[in-house]
Amino acid sequence: MPVVTVLQGPKDVELKRDLIARITDSFVESYKCPPEAVQVWFSDVPTDSWGVAGKLVGDS
Repeated sequence: MPVVTVLQGPKDVELKRDLIARITDSFVESYKCPPEAVQVWFSDVPTDSWGVAGKLVGDS
C-alpha cells in the first residue's frame, strides 16, 4: 500500500482534496493498484516553524 507524506506550510482544504485526488490517480495509473490502497498524509508546518534561505518563512 503506497503511503505518501506531504510536508508543507498550511494550505486550504480544497487544495489538499485536489492534491489527494491527483496523487491517488498517479499511483493507480503507475502501480495499477486500487485507489483504496493509496494513503496521503499531510503534515502542515506553521510558517514560524520552518525556514528558507536563512530566514523564517513567516518573516517573508
